[in-house]
Amino acid sequence: MDVKSYMTSAVVTVSQETKVLEALDMMKENDFHRLPVVKNGQMIGLITQEIIQENSPSTATSLSIHEMNYLLTKTKVGDIMQKKVLTIHADDLLEEAASRMRDQKIGVLPVVEEGNKIVGIITDKDIFSAFIDIMGYNHKGSRIVIDIPEDHPGILEDITNILAEAKISIDQIAVYRKDHFTQVIIQMDSPNVNAIKEIVTTSGYTVSSAIYKEGKINNNN
Repeated sequence: MDVKSYMTSAVVTVSQETKVLEALDMMKENDFHRLPVVKNGQMIGLITQEIIQENSPSTATSLSIHEMNYLLTKTKVGDIMQKKVLTIHADDLLEEAASRMRDQKIGVLPVVEEGNKIVGIITDKDIFSAFIDIMGYNHKGSRIVIDIPEDHPGILEDITNILAEAKISIDQIAVYRKDHFTQVIIQMDSPNVNAIKEIVTTSGYTVSSAIYKEGKINNNN
């Protein structure tokens, strides 16, 4: 799965000549916390609420609200913007975007193409949405978790064959491994969760969780 599958293409941007107070108003209006700064379609920086706050007069100063607003009205985005911005490309893996955000402790990555032209933006919320989609959590159907204390080649094939023989369709399947312990999470297009659990258990596997979800997504649509 790539970045372009989940990025926002309609990016709200500002220029370096935009006044800081205007940028703040745009963030509030669109419920954003940051805005890319562009010049001739190319990204040259990033302005965030945090940067604006860091460059605003302290409440401990003797400036009045009117004077503070006056300074923000006169200050341009280009005067305080972050110029070195971590970016990503639309064809990069979504996992790479998630890894960069985590490692750099940031919540957004502008998406650029050749020439630093901005084509989108991807946020930590987009990553969360992708994770939910990949796990099939919002889909209608049965969801089971199978515990595998001792993993070995062929287990996944065996489990899928068991379900196939029972004519049970798999929507999503994920494998989680940590400290020599493995779990297989399977989302299926079937309402018969108890029957599925019995089939898998009878075949010698331990089902630690088995639920039926109405879901937010209808698989028939």
